[in-house]
Amino acid sequence: MTSLLELDRSLAAGSYYACTTSLPPVQEPLVGTVHCDVAVVGGGIAGLSTAIELAQRGLSVHVLEGQRLGFGASGRNGGQVLHSLACDLGVVERQLGADAAREVFHTTVESIHLLQQRCAEFSIDADWQPGYVSVAVKPRKARELMDDADILERRYGHVQRRISASEMPDWVNSPRYLAGVYDPLCGHINPLKYTLGLARAARSLGVVVHEMCPVQRLLPGETCTLRTPTGTVRAQRVVLAGNVHLHGIDAPLHDRVMPVASYIIATQALDRELVVSLVPSGAAVSDNNVVLDYFRTTPDLRMLYGGRVGFGRTPPPDYAAVMRARMVRTFPALASAHIDFQWGGYVDITMNRAPDFGRLGPHQNVYYLQGFCGHGVALSGMAGRMVAQAIAGDAARFDVFSRLRHRPFPGGPWLRTPALVLGMGWYRLKDALA
Repeated sequence: MTSLLELDRSLAAGSYYACTTSLPPVQEPLVGTVHCDVAVVGGGIAGLSTAIELAQRGLSVHVLEGQRLGFGASGRNGGQVLHSLACDLGVVERQLGADAAREVFHTTVESIHLLQQRCAEFSIDADWQPGYVSVAVKPRKARELMDDADILERRYGHVQRRISASEMPDWVNSPRYLAGVYDPLCGHINPLKYTLGLARAARSLGVVVHEMCPVQRLLPGETCTLRTPTGTVRAQRVVLAGNVHLHGIDAPLHDRVMPVASYIIATQALDRELVVSLVPSGAAVSDNNVVLDYFRTTPDLRMLYGGRVGFGRTPPPDYAAVMRARMVRTFPALASAHIDFQWGGYVDITMNRAPDFGRLGPHQNVYYLQGFCGHGVALSGMAGRMVAQAIAGDAARFDVFSRLRHRPFPGGPWLRTPALVLGMGWYRLKDALA
């Protein structure tokens, strides 16, 4: 059977980001045995943000990335920078109470400010564009959209602009959408440029970064040992930030996330007037279906369109054609646009779609960050700050998230994917009938 890593490599090959971004040389391999205060597993946004925060506190840090920096979801996602969680905040309220839910929400708001601060502090040009529009395709989904905006304003003090059907062409000019909500705080970026900028920042602070250095075994203890193909790291603390690519080095974590593929296409460079006419707001856009579509325009005047999900170990052979058909349904004016790039990647979904942070090991000195569920561009950076604060002795914010309860996906290694396929099929049907 083809491994998840091999599938992900094949999906990465056509990435618009990798093909249009200057990639740095591969970082030095790990050879022999090294000692440090903290070993971070994973060279995406969460891992690199953790390393930056720890280095700024004076700790010695080694980052171990099994592929290239930003190889996973951090460098291939849709680039949408959003607050809130993938789940309804009611999930947090029911588990932890209203006060904790408000703290979680405001932490996600702070995560967007932190992203902008890091871009300014470390001179990261990540093509930041403000604005996000959530849209509805059916009357019931439009009512849900407005209800959600009311809750966010009433309970959490966050005000958004409601967009009526008659106003929609001024924001997103598509015949599909009946209503929308605009949030000026959110926005979109080039996630690979941002991730590589974080790596440069981490190295400037003394962090040692190793690429092509997969962790094959983790031995917890008062001093933890991490074994790679060419060396060993001994660290007082470990942060696991590899998400779906931890490759089973901790089985309980592996069972609590499901790798779900998302697919994206990018058109040829388009006429500027056409681009502005399609998304006059310049915002990132997503519908509010459970199985959703999302899109945005790029600085070089392409339409980047993503969505759908895949659960199997083989990507659909025609996924680019499927995404193109959905794009043309949304924007008929793009019927003749050529698709220059097609790619995909895996995100880590939890059962309740809430993030899964916590500690492991007999000494509780192995920390983990996973389950961003497609909301990780901003939140993963904030997760890095919170885990660094916990390692430095102030775990108050980290522990709010770590108290969220998570269950393993049912069905074991053989049946959990078919079970999820059935579940998502039910949500697709609900979306269609809404």
